[in-house]
Amino acid sequence: MKTEMTSFDIAAVVLELTRIIKDARIENIYQLDSSTLLLRLHRPNQPAMQLLIEAGRRIHLTSYVLKKPLAPPTFCMTLRKHLRNGKIIDIQQHEFERTVLLKISTREGAFQLAAELFGEGNIVLVNPQGIITAALTYRRMRDRNILRKEIFRYAPPSGRNPFQLDRSGFEELRNMGRLEVVRGLTRFLSIGGLYAEEILLRANVDKNTPCQALTPQQLDNIFTHLEAMLSDLSDGRFRPAIVVDQKGEWVDATPVPLERYEELKSQLFKTFNEALDEYYSQARRVERVSKAEKEYKTKLAKHQRMLQDQQKTIEDSYTGIERNKLLGDLIYKHLGELQLLVQQIIDGKRKGKTWEEIASQLKHEKQAQRTPAIYFDSLDSKHQILNVLIDGKIVPVQINRSVQANAAEYYERMKKAEKKLEGSKKALQETEIKIRELKQLWTEKVEETKHEEPEKRVEKAWYEKFRWFQSSEGFLVVAGKDATTNEILIKKHLELQDIVFHADIVGAPFVVVKTQGKQFLHQVMSEAAQFAASYSRAWREMLSAIDVYWVYANQVTKSPPPGQFLEKGSFLIQGLKNYVRKVALRIGIGLLIKDGRLTVIGGPAEAVSKQTNVFVEVVPGQEAAKVLIKRIRRELSEKTPKKWREGISSIPNEEFQGLVPFGRGQLTLK
Repeated sequence: MKTEMTSFDIAAVVLELTRIIKDARIENIYQLDSSTLLLRLHRPNQPAMQLLIEAGRRIHLTSYVLKKPLAPPTFCMTLRKHLRNGKIIDIQQHEFERTVLLKISTREGAFQLAAELFGEGNIVLVNPQGIITAALTYRRMRDRNILRKEIFRYAPPSGRNPFQLDRSGFEELRNMGRLEVVRGLTRFLSIGGLYAEEILLRANVDKNTPCQALTPQQLDNIFTHLEAMLSDLSDGRFRPAIVVDQKGEWVDATPVPLERYEELKSQLFKTFNEALDEYYSQARRVERVSKAEKEYKTKLAKHQRMLQDQQKTIEDSYTGIERNKLLGDLIYKHLGELQLLVQQIIDGKRKGKTWEEIASQLKHEKQAQRTPAIYFDSLDSKHQILNVLIDGKIVPVQINRSVQANAAEYYERMKKAEKKLEGSKKALQETEIKIRELKQLWTEKVEETKHEEPEKRVEKAWYEKFRWFQSSEGFLVVAGKDATTNEILIKKHLELQDIVFHADIVGAPFVVVKTQGKQFLHQVMSEAAQFAASYSRAWREMLSAIDVYWVYANQVTKSPPPGQFLEKGSFLIQGLKNYVRKVALRIGIGLLIKDGRLTVIGGPAEAVSKQTNVFVEVVPGQEAAKVLIKRIRRELSEKTPKKWREGISSIPNEEFQGLVPFGRGQLTLK
């Protein structure tokens, strides 16, 4: 599988993205890992989109659910600060190179987000003055620097831009002399090896032909097919596909059919973005398996080496036990003779003889078969060790210790070797168990991967753009988040049979109960009132309770009396208001296992408790959301089954933070 996009791929995907994401607003930005960004985009009256940018590799829309980090890194926070709510006004490929520029209109001016998809790659934020504000990776290089507060400069071109080349300029290809035309074409133009080979194949020119040997006709053919491919790109004449080899493995994702792949099968897609999304999703899975296999083999090899060492240790222990027992037994068997021999040596030293003289005398007596000299083999004067030969075995005996002590020493060594043997056997068994477990885990991993399907992102329902909850009685209750969403909720989604709630305080959201014409009961009225109270300014003011009123949909209007003006998000209430007095401010936050994954839910505690018993209650307080969320995670984790606890730590902070009114509060004491 190819690992990075070519210049042709980038030209194709940029053309599609221009049509799809131009004029979209950036709702949020996530940094998935050290090299990958995910931009959540939105265009009016269209489903949300996700733009994935991986430095040094790829850029395309994705429909997959991607794991987001709990806390965004510094680079991501900087991008959010400058680009969130910005509008994408242009997307370009720089000079047919592997650099993509997103031009984003913001209140500060037009920023550029430069995605470098070559080499190690980079993503650079450039301010309206062309100065680097932030970068994924900062570097000093020979031809340019990627450093904060320096002017942003593009990487040197990898070749000439083929869109700016005419037939006469193409003659320069011959100047590359004896270099093969396939390599010459790659260096001459910024098109990469894959498409250089494809153009030569279509032009029926041998790729090994020296550049200087190209005929005018061959140059014409090459240039004609180059122009044809560029024309297909610029006009959007795509037939996106994933190329599949005979083994069923994915080879490439291409915007147009390539002759080099004509013998292989192709899986067609509506857009090149979709083809890239599927291709790289599969590539990531293959890479994960490959990485896991490498880690598995490394661990397995480590434990197998450990096993070999332990087996050798056990063999040595057995040998040591046998040897020390034998030496001890031999000493005891010939205790008397050895005592006489040692005494003879000691006496010789007392008489002033040298070690050499004593050894010479014992050798002479040995030759004469005099007992106990017949046991003598050699004398180590430096360490005062007498080596005796008994039954064909050399037995070292320390002269400065009694013979019995020498025998006891060998028996003690035998016992230590036996004890070590027990420990070695136990360690060996543990290593064998670990090896079996590793093999079993790897078998399960392989099997799991065979059936692993990346999770597709499910399109959110309209109400998920607002605050919402499902009441105990099954009614959908939706609230605005700010002036804009208040305006949208009432103007676009309020129906005649709905009920509208509002806390009796400035700075409160409108809350709509979607009755669908059904008879509404007391419980939903109570829960909707609490929802309206909790997300009102009363929470920020640390009030424990507040009055809330409700009205029918036909009582809400945007038409003020003559001479008056209603601000964005404000509406006029006509007629009688129905009050719910002293509504307590209290929010429930819980976890729901839905479709095999953990989902964070929120709303009045009574409504949340109907869906899950894993929840906490939050009331007004001074504890900042960052600290509060840690407490919420800990409390929920204690109430969650063990197999789901690890998943709690991977839920992004934002999913909790959006449920905490005004970013602060405190847990209720149980």
